[in-house]
Parts: sequence; C-alpha cells; structure tokens
Amino acid sequence: MKTKMLVDERQAFLAETRVGIISIPEEGRGPLTVPVWYNYQPGGEVCVWTGTNTRKGKLLLKAKRISFCVQDPTPPMYKYVSIEGPFSIQPVDLERDIHPMAIRYYGPEYGERYFANISQSDGWKSDILVRIYPERWFTVDYSKLDPPRK
Repeated sequence: MKTKMLVDERQAFLAETRVGIISIPEEGRGPLTVPVWYNYQPGGEVCVWTGTNTRKGKLLLKAKRISFCVQDPTPPMYKYVSIEGPFSIQPVDLERDIHPMAIRYYGPEYGERYFANISQSDGWKSDILVRIYPERWFTVDYSKLDPPRK
C-alpha cells in the first residue's frame, strides 16, 4: 500500500497545531532550517510570522523560494507533510495574524495573555507575515501500512 497522503489528508494534517520547520536558502552555506509557528487553512497558504531583523527575516528578503515541513514523529505511525514553493512578504496584522497564532499555540487562557503582552508593545509593528504558496508537496503516512506481523 502507498504511504502518500491524499490532498484532503495532507491539508487536514497541515491544519493541525504543530511546530513547523522552515528552510531558507543562504548563499555560501547550507539553508537556514529552524522551527516556527505557523497558520494554515486547508486550500490556502502556510503563513509564518517573524521579525524583519531576525536571521530568518533577512534571508527571506533575498530568497525566491523556501521549503517548509511538519511532522508527527510518533512511531510506528510516523507522518510528515513537506512543501516547497514561492512566497510573499507583507506586514503582519495584530488581529488577523498574531492573535490566532497566540491562541493556536498557547490555548485560550495563556494565548490571550501572550497576545495582550504582544499588543501592548510596538515590537510587532515591524514584523512580517510570510505566505508560502505550495507548489510541490511531499507526504508520508506510515499508518497506511499494515502493522508488522509477529
């Protein structure tokens, strides 16, 4: 049996709350590959919030394409979704982008506290939202395999 996810399976998996790994080209070195928070709605783009003065932000301003991966490392049902494609950068919006990510990753109670702290400062105003437009998808879902026999 094949382990490749169907379109609706990969979109549902990517929409779950997980930490993603973004990979950004860096001239003269291997790509910068780091964990990030992200938002995704099935059929849309993967959205990552980051600062413009971070290493990620500076490299994104030079890059044309990036890769992004999310995994569930739980054996034996290991799964992952990896995408690659172009992206756009826009100013981050406090309510549209930051608030949902705070709730997604911290839950309602702590997420609201985190959001309140962020919104009271001006630091987020220079941050960016990266929209990744998936052109290539690579997926694996080992739960589609028959369990090993004893």
